[in-house]
Amino acid sequence: MTIRLTVAQALVRFLAAQYTERDGTRQRLIAATWGIFGHGNVAGIGQALVQEEGMPFHQGRNEQAMVHAAVGYARQSNRLSAHAVTTSIGPGATNLVTGAALATINHLPVLLLPGDTFATRPADPVLQQLQLPYAGDVSVNDCLRPVSKYFDRIGRPEALIPAALAAMRVLADPVETGAVTLALPQDVQAEAYDWPERFFADRVWRVRRPSPDEDELDAAVAAIGGATRPLIVAGGGVRYSGAEEALHDFAALTGIPVASTQAGKGALPHGHPQDVGGLGHTGTAAADHLARTADVVIGIGTRWTDFTTASGTLFGHPSVQFVNLNIAAFDSHKMAALPLVADAREGLEQLHSLLEPHHVTEHYVHEYAEDRLRWQTRVDTAYAVPDEDARPTQAQVLGVLDTLVDGSDILINAAGSLPGDLHKLWRPRSTDQYHVEYGYSCMGYEIPAALGVLLAAPDRPVWALVGDGTYLMNPTEIVTAVQERLPLRLIILQNHGYASIGGLSEAVGAERYGTDYRHRDAWGGFTGAPLPVDLGANAASLGMRVLRPRTVRDLREALADARTTTVPTCVYVETETADTVSGPPPAQAWWDVPVAETSTRPSAVKAREEYDRHVTARRRHL
Repeated sequence: MTIRLTVAQALVRFLAAQYTERDGTRQRLIAATWGIFGHGNVAGIGQALVQEEGMPFHQGRNEQAMVHAAVGYARQSNRLSAHAVTTSIGPGATNLVTGAALATINHLPVLLLPGDTFATRPADPVLQQLQLPYAGDVSVNDCLRPVSKYFDRIGRPEALIPAALAAMRVLADPVETGAVTLALPQDVQAEAYDWPERFFADRVWRVRRPSPDEDELDAAVAAIGGATRPLIVAGGGVRYSGAEEALHDFAALTGIPVASTQAGKGALPHGHPQDVGGLGHTGTAAADHLARTADVVIGIGTRWTDFTTASGTLFGHPSVQFVNLNIAAFDSHKMAALPLVADAREGLEQLHSLLEPHHVTEHYVHEYAEDRLRWQTRVDTAYAVPDEDARPTQAQVLGVLDTLVDGSDILINAAGSLPGDLHKLWRPRSTDQYHVEYGYSCMGYEIPAALGVLLAAPDRPVWALVGDGTYLMNPTEIVTAVQERLPLRLIILQNHGYASIGGLSEAVGAERYGTDYRHRDAWGGFTGAPLPVDLGANAASLGMRVLRPRTVRDLREALADARTTTVPTCVYVETETADTVSGPPPAQAWWDVPVAETSTRPSAVKAREEYDRHVTARRRHL
C-alpha cells in the first residue's frame, strides 16, 4: 500500500509518528516544530504543517532563537524529546548555524529543516543562491555541515526515507546526538511521491543504557579502592542518564566528595554532605583544593573542558589518575584516564555493588566538610545586604532570589559574569533547577531557551537571567512568550556594558577597551557618559509587564511578585555600579587567555608577567 503525499507532507507525517523509549517510558521524539516562513519553505513545510495533523507549531521571530528554544526544551526533557526548526533558504538558513553549534557542542538534539535552492535548477542563480565557480552543488546550507551530527540534502523524494531514518537514529542516540540537518530544496518539498504506508507507522527508538566492560570495571574498582583522596567530578551526563539517585547512593556509600561542572551542577542538591560545589575556574575553593590534592579523579559524564581543568593546571597530585565513566568512548579516554564506557547510571550502580563497603577515611570527610562550611560562609558574605535601601549588587540579586525559590524553580543563564557567579554561589534545590549553557556560552540563549523549558515544564517557575549585553543580542522571543501566554520571568541586570569581558580585558592588559556602553569622549574613546539605554522600556514595548526595583527592599517585592506571575514579567535591575560585576570571591583557579608577549603599555607588561607565572603550572596528563 502507498500514500501519495508531497515530500514535505510525508516528512511532517513521519515525524509525528516517532517516539523514544527508555526504562519503559515512551514520549514523542519530535514534539513540536518551530518555524519562520519564506519562499523557501512556505509552500512546502508550511503547507504540510497546515494539512497534516499531530504536529504542534510555534511561531518564532529569529531563526537562531528558535534553535535555542528547541535546545532548552530538549535539555529539560533529558534529551528524550526534541523539537524541529524550519526556515526559508538563504539568511533564514544561515541564521541556524550558531544555534546548531550550541546544540552539537552540548550534545542536545534538535532537528533543523532549512529550505534550500532548487534541485532541478530551473534558473541559475535563483534568489538567495550561492554561486561558486568550482562547485555547482554547494548552497549556503553547507555551512551547517561542520556543526551538525548528521547532514543530508534531499535531492529526490525517495531519498527522504533513508535520510529521515538516519536523522532519527542520531537524534535518539545518547552518544551521537546534537544538531541534525535535513536541507530541503524548495521544489522537492512540493513534489509528490507514492510513499510506502509503513513509512508512517509508529516507530520507537530505544535509548540504550550500555553496561561497562568487565575488565574496565575491574580496573576502575581497583583504582578507586586504592585511593586515599578520591574526588568525583559530576558532568551533564549524570543528568541526561537520570543517574542522580545512583550518584547520591554511591557518594553516601563511599564518602567520596562530589564536585560539579556547569552542566553537572545540581546532580547533588545543595546540602548533600558530599557536595563540594562547582569545580575549576568558576568553582569553589573547597572543590578546587580537593582537585589539587586528589590522587584519583572519577569523571562522570564530563567532557573535561578548560574551565573545569583550569586550562590543565588544576589537578596537581604527582601521580593523579583519572577514571572516566562516560557513554562516549571519545570522552572516556580524555585525561589519559582508565576508561569506563557505559551509561552513567549503569556504571555507578555496578561500581556501587563492587566497592561496598569501601569508605574514605573520617579524616578526609572531616577535611572537606570543614572546607564546605567555610565556603558557605563566603557565599553568605557575598549575599549579605547591609543596607536594604541601597541599590543591589549582582551577587545580592542572586541572594535575594535564593531566599524566594524552592525546588520547582528553574534558572537559565549562558553568558557574561553570571555563569561564574552562579557556579560559585548558587544553591540548587533540585536536580534540574540549574540550567546554565556553558558548552558554547552563547549570548542570547537565555530568553528563547526559557520558552523551550516552559513548554517542557509548564507548571514550574522559569527564570531567564541576563545582563544588558546578552539581552541586546536576542530579545525577540519575548514576543513569542506574549503570543503563547508563557509566564517567562526575565531578570535584566543593567551594568552598562560587557561587564564580564571588561573585567577580563583589564586582567589581560587591554584596559577595558570597547567593553562599556558609553558615549565617545573628546579623543574618540569610549569613556563618556553611559548610554541612555532603557531596556525595561524595550521589554515593555514587546509586550512584557515590567517591574523596576531601585533598592534591595524593592527587589524582594518585585521578585516575589514575578514568581507568582501568570504573564511574561521582567524585573529590570540597575546594579550597584558600572564597574561592579559582583561581590563573590574571585576565581579560585586559573583560565588560559593568552596575553600580548610584548607591549609598550605597562598594564599589558604586568599582565604578561602574571600569565607566564601561571602557565608554568600547566600539565598534560599522560
